[in-house]
Amino acid sequence: MRRVVFNQKGGVGKSSITCNLAAIGATMGKRVLVVDLDAQANSTHYLLGVPPAELETGIAAYFRNCLKPGRSRTAPIEYCYETDYENLYLIPASPELDDLETKLESRHKIYKLRDLLDKLDDEFDEIYIDTAPALNFYTHSALICADQCLIPFDCDAFSRQALYNIIDIIDEVRDDHNEDLGVGGIVVNLFQPRANLPTQIIEELKAEKHPILPVYLNQSVKMRESHTANRPLIYFAPSHNLTQQFVELYNHIDKTSKRRRKKQPA
Repeated sequence: MRRVVFNQKGGVGKSSITCNLAAIGATMGKRVLVVDLDAQANSTHYLLGVPPAELETGIAAYFRNCLKPGRSRTAPIEYCYETDYENLYLIPASPELDDLETKLESRHKIYKLRDLLDKLDDEFDEIYIDTAPALNFYTHSALICADQCLIPFDCDAFSRQALYNIIDIIDEVRDDHNEDLGVGGIVVNLFQPRANLPTQIIEELKAEKHPILPVYLNQSVKMRESHTANRPLIYFAPSHNLTQQFVELYNHIDKTSKRRRKKQPA
């Protein structure tokens, strides 16, 4: 199962959601890969605790090799790093992605991420893809190769408009490139249960039949502490309320995904 976490609006918690869901899957015995496609490399730093400049390879190296004539001798698994956490792996990002983007677009390499993940599917049970807050070459590549898109949502008017745009984007990608791409759900993040506006917006979106996932992730300083420690919440504060919300969210997404796969024709 490949899940891309995407929202064009910044600050909604894409990297936090990506890494924490992946980490929970790993603690449940699944081999999980995170692919960091954001040149800011937040997921990379969160999971490895080192700057991208200190790493020898990653997704930028893969795309760089895609621009070279002939076939690369690098095995797909060699782009992956083992994290300090059992079963959790990462293909790191780097600022070099910005420099490569125009070249990749001009050479029509939009399906190369799909080619890489096709070769890694047998190695991993789940793949999570973190994206930049923009519909760029890399995000488009991720949507083309993903099974599901999870949409982080932080309950304000700007995020609501971004949500409508994302749904249109997913529909277009589904029509043109990936007919199996589904909306895994809208992840309510940075939720403030005592504030009226977030609850009002959520109820309005539900009335519009948008797929709001039933578990909301509260705003908490514990997430920032987790970032500083470079440890996902399941390892950093396993009994914390926000951690348990992530576990409940993961279980819901996993169960829903299994039901959908059973309904698909053989």
